[in-house]
Amino acid sequence: MAKRRLKNKKVRFVAIGSALATGGAIIALLPSANAAEEKTPEQIITLCERAKVLNGKQQDIFDFGGHPIAGPSFESDNCNYVETNFELFDGPTEKASIDFPNCEPNATEPAKVSITWKATVAQGSGKYTATQQGAGGGLFGFLSGSWLKHKGTTDMTVKSVTAGDTENREVPVGKVLHMEFTPKMQRMTGEWQVRIDANPGSFAVNPSPEKNFVASELVEGPAILPGAAGAAGIADGVAKPVLTDC
Repeated sequence: MAKRRLKNKKVRFVAIGSALATGGAIIALLPSANAAEEKTPEQIITLCERAKVLNGKQQDIFDFGGHPIAGPSFESDNCNYVETNFELFDGPTEKASIDFPNCEPNATEPAKVSITWKATVAQGSGKYTATQQGAGGGLFGFLSGSWLKHKGTTDMTVKSVTAGDTENREVPVGKVLHMEFTPKMQRMTGEWQVRIDANPGSFAVNPSPEKNFVASELVEGPAILPGAAGAAGIADGVAKPVLTDC
């Protein structure tokens, strides 16, 4: 049995944008290369959501809104999410404070300022209906579960995480000071592997071979530092002062 890897037609979902840095989640789903068995991203997601066994868990048709008479019923026999890589990288650098100028014509000494900065980094959420079930169920639940296995991550249903501080700085004469923040981001790649078992056929049903579909997936979100005294985690990253001319 050869698994068909899917190419072309990358479809993405991106997390809600934040004020200062955007991380979020992206899922790229690729249809079958065989025209006779081609599936759209939505169809592959549906096959996976309505699998008899999803990530090793035996499903009930009521888990996805099915009904013994009215439907929908099971549409595949097995679906597993398989992670292939996890990496850390720098996100986009963003301005994280207002400007603090020392630009008065008669200024002769550095200006002492207390500068407060804050950055918000977006966390992932799903686009497809099948992924919008929260961390407790459905495909998004399994996706979030895989994400949470990694150190320095937070629940994907959280829309954003923040970082910030107040620092005492000096602004040289003729300069403008502001703070910038570069978040640490994490990227999880993997794929949904869907299988429809072979059907030997019967008097009224033609036999059919086993069918396999693969949906490649890419998820990105912020790296998290633990919060103090049990508080929510804060966004990991590097903050630095930046000086520009008046």
